[in-house]
Amino acid sequence: MTGAVPGPDVLARARVLAAPDVEASVVRALEGITGRPVERASGTAPDGPFVYVGGALPDAPRAGRLAWFHSVNAGTDALLAAGPWPEGALLTRTVGRMGERIAQYVLGWMLAECQSVPEHTAQHARAEWQRLPSSLVAGQTAVVHGTGRIGSAVAALLRACSVRTVGVRRTPGDAPGFDRVVAAGSAQEAEELAAARWVVSTLPLTGATEGFFGAERFAALRGASFVNVGRGASVDLDALEAALRDGRVRRAVLDVLPEEPPGPGDRVWRLPRTVVTSHSAGITADEDVVTDFEACWEAVARGRTPALAVDTGRGY
Repeated sequence: MTGAVPGPDVLARARVLAAPDVEASVVRALEGITGRPVERASGTAPDGPFVYVGGALPDAPRAGRLAWFHSVNAGTDALLAAGPWPEGALLTRTVGRMGERIAQYVLGWMLAECQSVPEHTAQHARAEWQRLPSSLVAGQTAVVHGTGRIGSAVAALLRACSVRTVGVRRTPGDAPGFDRVVAAGSAQEAEELAAARWVVSTLPLTGATEGFFGAERFAALRGASFVNVGRGASVDLDALEAALRDGRVRRAVLDVLPEEPPGPGDRVWRLPRTVVTSHSAGITADEDVVTDFEACWEAVARGRTPALAVDTGRGY
């Protein structure tokens, strides 16, 4: 469920705290938005209601009179896994232009594969000259799991390149940017996975998405390439490795992993036809934090639930 929107009286007297690692330029911007000093969080919680901006919620403020926590990150799974969410506290998150950045990342790897960039790179290392084929992304099908802000941004950019986009979501319904949307676990999803040239995950980590991409889903593929820009724990690595080895998955690009960073001996470095990147597809910028906090502040000041509010029961 979504926490209660702080009333005007609470917001008017709430102190605003920022985590020690929030940039000074962001703190100054928050002061301009809220019209009050922004304090650096310490080891104790204020006596009265307060708003907290940061990436993690320490134990002391978690036990205090937290009215609203604004996360500087898009994912909130770590916040919610750290313990029971303070009763009634609003949780909002930062997305900013992350969707655009992640969409560029996905399209970039798709184009690289279509232009045989991995093969050209390998040839260069061997000082070898051989003409290699290319293909067009136009007309190919991309199945994007997750139809929220990030998934829709990915779909919109792919659609602009004439890629057919299919969204997969928890329940049936429309979503912007997609040619078609199907429900997870449905016969329609299985059909689309079999037809897909690309499968992209933008899923958050919840109880329902842990291990979501397992043997059954990978078995439905017919040579699609898999890109994960959601959460690492949504993928069963044993199932992915098996699918890579039997050819059901053509290539994999993993920006997120179950455990980060992986050690030098981690098997992810040895997965065939796989590229691992350092959780860098959509790094949050300071201006994203400021822009999204301001939008949330304005909504709360008007007594409205912000568009970036998190349902703490569902985890997104």
